[in-house]
Amino acid sequence: MKMNALVLTEYGILEVKEVEKPTPGKGEVLVAIKACAICGSDIHGMDGSSGRRIPPIIMGHEAAGVIEKLGEGVTGFYAGQRVTFDSTAYCRSCEYCKRGDINLCDNRRVFGVSCDEYRKHGAFAEYAVVSDYILYPIPDNVSFEQAAVVEPLAIALHGISRVSITSSNNVLVIGAGMIGLLIVAALKAKGVKTVIAGDINENRLKTAKHFGADHVINTSCDDTEQRILTLTGGKGADIAFEAVGKPETVKLSVSALRKGGSAVLIGNISETAEIPLRDAVLKQISIFCSCASAGEYSESLALISQKKIDVDALVSGTAPLSEGQSTFNRLYDGGEELMKIILIP
Repeated sequence: MKMNALVLTEYGILEVKEVEKPTPGKGEVLVAIKACAICGSDIHGMDGSSGRRIPPIIMGHEAAGVIEKLGEGVTGFYAGQRVTFDSTAYCRSCEYCKRGDINLCDNRRVFGVSCDEYRKHGAFAEYAVVSDYILYPIPDNVSFEQAAVVEPLAIALHGISRVSITSSNNVLVIGAGMIGLLIVAALKAKGVKTVIAGDINENRLKTAKHFGADHVINTSCDDTEQRILTLTGGKGADIAFEAVGKPETVKLSVSALRKGGSAVLIGNISETAEIPLRDAVLKQISIFCSCASAGEYSESLALISQKKIDVDALVSGTAPLSEGQSTFNRLYDGGEELMKIILIP
C-alpha cells in the first residue's frame, strides 16, 4: 500500500511523493497523521545547514493524529484514539535511560532526522509508525493543531525543570522565539510573579506580553543590563533562561544575573560562546544546560487542556501537505512575521 509524504529529495527541494505505507511491528502503532508542525530545525534541515536532514528524508516531528492499527503486544491504546508522541525514540536500556535522562539516551532516534548515524522518517506524511511507549493520549478539548505544539512546550518545561524556581524570583528570558515565549508562558502558569523577556524584535516582545511577561526589553539597546538592574532592584535577575544560542545572548544571560544567580542555556545556534568568566566566578554563578525534553508531554498537554497556556497564539496558520514547498519557502525567507505553521496531510 502507498501513502503520500512530503519528501526532501535534495537540499531545498520538497516534493509530495507516493511512498510505502509503513506497517507497525511489535510494540508499535500506525498513526494517521492529522497535523504536523514545521520546526525551525526542519527549516535548517531543508537547506542542509544542520547536517541532520540528509536527503532523501521525510521530515517532521511535531505531530498528532489517530491510531489506525495496533502492532503485536500493544496494550493500553486502541484504534481510533487521538494521540501525540515524543519526537524522540529512546532505547530504555542505556545508563541514561535507566536513570530517567531519556533525552540523553546513547541510542536516541529523532523523527524526521537523517544523519551519518541513522535515518528515521518523520510525520510530514499521511501515516507514521510510532513506538507505544512514546505515545500520549490527547485530551478531548485539545485539537490536533494544539497537540502538534506540545513538543516545543515540553522543551520549555524541561528547561525550567533544570533549576529550582520560587514565585518570588525575578526571572529573565532571553529570546522571544517559540521556546522563549513558551518559557514565559510556563513560568507565569507556575506562578512566577516577575518575568522579564528580552529580544531584538518588537513584535515578538508584544507576543511575550500576551503570554504574561511583566516587563519586556529590546536587547539591541545599549542600556539593556542597566534596565535589568533597575527592574530587579539593582541586584540582577535570580535566574536567566537563554533561548537563542548566540555568543552575545549567552554573555548577557550571565552578566545580567545577581550574585549566586543561575543561567539555563537552551539555545544552540552557535557552536561556541564565551562567558564573562571573572564576572561569573566572582558572583558565583551557576550555569545549567538543557537538551530537548525528558517526558514532559503529559504536563504540556495538561497545561493546554486547562487553558493555562494559549498555544493557539503561536500558530500562524495551516497549509495542506501539497503546499509544503511554498510553506517552507515562506518560513525560510523570513519576510513575514510567522511563528508556527502546521501542515495537514
